[in-house]
Amino acid sequence: MSTAAAPDVQSAPASSDTDVVIETRNLGKIYRDFWGRKKVAALKSLDIEVRKGEIFGLLGPNGSGKSTTIKLIQGLLFPTSGHAYVFGKDARDVTKNERIGYLPEESYLYKFLNAEETLDFYGRLFDMPAEERKERADKLIRMVGLHGARRRQLKEYSKGMTRRIGLAQALINEPDLLILDEPTTGMDPIGSREMKDLIVRLRDEGKTILMCSHQLADVQDVCDRVAILHLGELRELGRVDELLKVRDVTEVHAKGLSDELKQKIADLIRSEGGDVLAIDNPTTTMEELFLEIVQDDRPGARPAAS
Repeated sequence: MSTAAAPDVQSAPASSDTDVVIETRNLGKIYRDFWGRKKVAALKSLDIEVRKGEIFGLLGPNGSGKSTTIKLIQGLLFPTSGHAYVFGKDARDVTKNERIGYLPEESYLYKFLNAEETLDFYGRLFDMPAEERKERADKLIRMVGLHGARRRQLKEYSKGMTRRIGLAQALINEPDLLILDEPTTGMDPIGSREMKDLIVRLRDEGKTILMCSHQLADVQDVCDRVAILHLGELRELGRVDELLKVRDVTEVHAKGLSDELKQKIADLIRSEGGDVLAIDNPTTTMEELFLEIVQDDRPGARPAAS
């Protein structure tokens, strides 16, 4: 039985464009069985670029190749074909990891440590001085909304709180690239909204974010561009606003129209050869409705009755 050698790290140069943070070229991965026989083609000829300062969404059902792509980008797997580059370096170059923060789908944290001890531990892994670790941990704990639970052991944390401290540990080294796998899983609608707001804030501060999520509404809310994978192949790639636009339908928003005027508008459209699909009131989303109701009922949210 022979084992295929990993491709040469220096076999192809990365893009000279300094705004490209992640680049894959013809990237493929085939998983094999014990005898070296092809078991499954998890990823096929993936070509994507993630640019500096954007939130890039990686979407797809289970088995589409998302997790394989993330592992290849981090250098945890060797590609069967093609290349992956991060910051212009081959993805298997471990020096790039100093500039990456990673929140996995399941946070593997030490449950008997509290938030401060957890961040201090991860700060030590990056050889951060003690005073810097302390300042950084305090800032991150406040950023993710865990100040009141900073000295509670993680075993007492809810799933949503665990995601928050997981994000904090991913930020401990002040990374330029943040890889987030299902960042809002286990969170209630308020926590999910706060997490999405924080992700956008991090983007606005200059970080590049690669985000995987099964929550399509989350992706629509925060991502600048998305790649949709299915059965290991890239099926769609582009800006979210462009991909979601229905080009053969025109939408008009207006206020204060009487039923009579609505009927005149509909008649005019038909007289010009158009089709009237609907004339109705717009709807909000369930998330927006829920947050409006709950946030209005928080103490101090409404003015006191006179």
